Parts: sequence; structure tokens; C-alpha cells
Amino acid sequence: MPTTQALLLSTFVLLSASSGCTSSGVSLRPDGTPGPQECSEEAKRTMRALKLRVGDAQLVELDANQIGSRRPTLYDGPIESILEEDFGTLEATTRLYGQVWTSGPQVVIRYYEAHPPDSEKFPICAVARLSQDQMRKSPDSKPGMAILEGSTAAAYVVDAFR
Repeated sequence: MPTTQALLLSTFVLLSASSGCTSSGVSLRPDGTPGPQECSEEAKRTMRALKLRVGDAQLVELDANQIGSRRPTLYDGPIESILEEDFGTLEATTRLYGQVWTSGPQVVIRYYEAHPPDSEKFPICAVARLSQDQMRKSPDSKPGMAILEGSTAAAYVVDAFR
């Protein structure tokens, strides 16, 4: 990581707390998917400092424990994903931590924290997306889990969860 980026990241990590957007208190819609949720001002400041703009996206391995799986199984609850390439000033292999909801017809993943190599965690707001219904659960998925057709998706920066 170039020196300027390292200094920027180090300075910002020292200034930010690790709370950011949290998954607690998310209201659920009738179909079990999460309702709207604001992104904290702290996470917005962090993303600006990291040069991550709303709409920016980068590929992630959805589940750090199922890299390259043709049909990964995701469960309701916490998730750890991995950036495949650099994203803003975040290096490839940065971990993204968030929450998975599998109750609706498609899997919903919201990311609340990033953890770059050799740094502390800090707050972000991003969602996992794929076009053409590729986050749709397989019909053989059971309640509380979802089987997908691939292990990667794009993590998109957001300023609020809708």
C-alpha cells in the first residue's frame, strides 16, 4: 500500500470507533428481509476517507470458509467475506463483516465493518449484489439457510440500507 494511503488509513482508523452501522435493531419486512436502515455518520466519514463512493463496487468471495464453492450454503447471521481485488484504498484480502438474511426469495447481505490486513476494523456500509437474480436461493434451500449458484458477488458501497 503506498505511503500516503497507509497514513490516511492509519490516521482514520485511530479516529474511528468500531461501532459504525450495526446489525442490531434492524426491522424485518413481512417476508423476513431486513427493512431500511441508516448508515452511521461515522461509517460515511470512513468511506469518504477511504475514497469509497456510493455505487462503487468490487468482487468479494461471499463466505471466507467456502471460497470457490460452486454452490455455497449461507445461513442467517454473521458473515465474513473477502475482497478479491483492491477497493478504493482497501487492499485485496480485506475482510468484510456483516449480516445475512435468507428469509426472502433472495439472500440479503449487509456489510457493517471492514478489516484490512495489518489494520484495525472500521465501520462501512455496503451490500452484496448480483444482477439477473443470482442472489436468488436455490429451491432446495431450507428455512434459515440459502444455497446459491456461486461463491462471488459484488460489494456495493451505500449511504443507507433500503
